[in-house]
Amino acid sequence: MLTEHDNYYLKQEEPYKSCLLALKQIILALDEDITPEWKYGLPFFYYKKKMFCYFWKDKKTQEPYIGIVKGNELDHPLLESGNRKRMKILRVNPNKDIDIKTVQEILIQAMNLYKA
Repeated sequence: MLTEHDNYYLKQEEPYKSCLLALKQIILALDEDITPEWKYGLPFFYYKKKMFCYFWKDKKTQEPYIGIVKGNELDHPLLESGNRKRMKILRVNPNKDIDIKTVQEILIQAMNLYKA
């Protein structure tokens, strides 16, 4: 039986669907302690049972992004805080190849915040 987390991806239109499925695979491959969860009506990923990151779309551009829960503690030129106090986002263009190395680099920095 499919979970709400799984159904979320199936309901997306291309190219968002493929982009988000690829990002999901990249995130889950980072560490065995990362788990997919469904929280606040969107796909979340937990690291060591704590909220880590999530997927959502920008309301204006419809561009997907990875929201990083402890993003305010990270300093990377591709992360945006906007009006958010705690979170920062990493925009992902679904029509271009994902920069896997950059995504991994940012998420590994975020994981290290949970190890301190």
